[in-house]
Amino acid sequence: MTAEPTTTPSTSPAPADTSGAASRQHTLRERNLRLVARAVYDAAASGAATTPPSRADVAAATGLTRATVSTLVDRLVAARLVAELAPAPAQRAGRPAVPLVPAPRTVVGLGLEVNVDYLGVRVLDLAGDVVAERVERGAFHDADPGRTLGSLGALAADAVARVEAEGMRVAGARLALPGLVDARTGELEVAPNLGWSSLDPVPHLGLDLPVRVANEAKLAALAELAGDVPDSFLYVSGDVGIGAAIVVDRALFLAERGWNGEVGHVVVDPAGPRCTCGAHGCLEQYAGKEAVLRAAGLASDAAVGDLVTRLQGDDDVARAAVVRAGQALGSALADFVNLTGVSTVVLGGVYTELLPWLAAEVDAGLTERVLAAPFAAPDVRAAGAGKFAALTGGAREVLRDVVADPASWV
Repeated sequence: MTAEPTTTPSTSPAPADTSGAASRQHTLRERNLRLVARAVYDAAASGAATTPPSRADVAAATGLTRATVSTLVDRLVAARLVAELAPAPAQRAGRPAVPLVPAPRTVVGLGLEVNVDYLGVRVLDLAGDVVAERVERGAFHDADPGRTLGSLGALAADAVARVEAEGMRVAGARLALPGLVDARTGELEVAPNLGWSSLDPVPHLGLDLPVRVANEAKLAALAELAGDVPDSFLYVSGDVGIGAAIVVDRALFLAERGWNGEVGHVVVDPAGPRCTCGAHGCLEQYAGKEAVLRAAGLASDAAVGDLVTRLQGDDDVARAAVVRAGQALGSALADFVNLTGVSTVVLGGVYTELLPWLAAEVDAGLTERVLAAPFAAPDVRAAGAGKFAALTGGAREVLRDVVADPASWV
């Protein structure tokens, strides 16, 4: 009879399951890498430091050891996310400190925009410098969405090819549109001044890179964060349409779907002129760019500089048009300030140029109508991000994602 084979139990211990520990260690390294990257980029963005931070400064800011910071900085430098400057003169005995800055012309982000009268592409690098840009004027109200977005995609593809030929890596793009963009899906619900609705814009661009979509005013508001603004403010973008964004503690307040901030469709007079949205008496019909130009006796497609020239020459009709716009704007913004409690208003777009003639009326409206004005006077100021701010804000948002996840680039 053949004996049954027997199995002798192993006396060796089973190997320990280290996958959880390894995962935690990997997560910790990613977290620390992110902390170091943010310390370098936040210092550059704030402009608060007279000199960029050194490894020792980063260690002090993050609470990490100098040895850990040095290793992580070496990885960021090798990945061309951080650059080292010439050593600073030593203040005491020891090795001189090596300043750390965001690496220029290595990883870049694209800001894209379709507006009523232009298509725009702007490419920013990690240092915040514009490395490529293209803005084409046109008339895009009721233009075919596919064709218009295809044209923008061609401009973007050309910019990508140029920067890649110079050795730069493109991290992605943000597309700014003047309308209701669902923050969850990236779909455009409606853009009255373009005449577009129910549109997924990204496929029409034809770009082989990640693209996300956002409202134009919200991206323009984010561009202001690189300047001298408080942590919370209301940004108002004046163009043919009037959009707004609420920034709270340096972050956008998006609410449920990101559809807030449509101040251009606050009703100034229910019996007023019909708006492109279908309602009557919206703010855009009093303070929108085309409305102000027409009221000043200029063509609706005239340059804002033409209006400024008339204002500088004390043209009575031009001044009356701007006064009416300022009164309407002050009234609508007072509602926003009363509802949100945000007392700083940043005026961008065409309002930046017109502010010397708008400010008195806007201030008067806020002072009269804002309940808290006697205790915290509203502060109205011009935007500082310059022209086509949504392009800058969009590109910066792409690069902010890079800094938030540097491990993907190391």
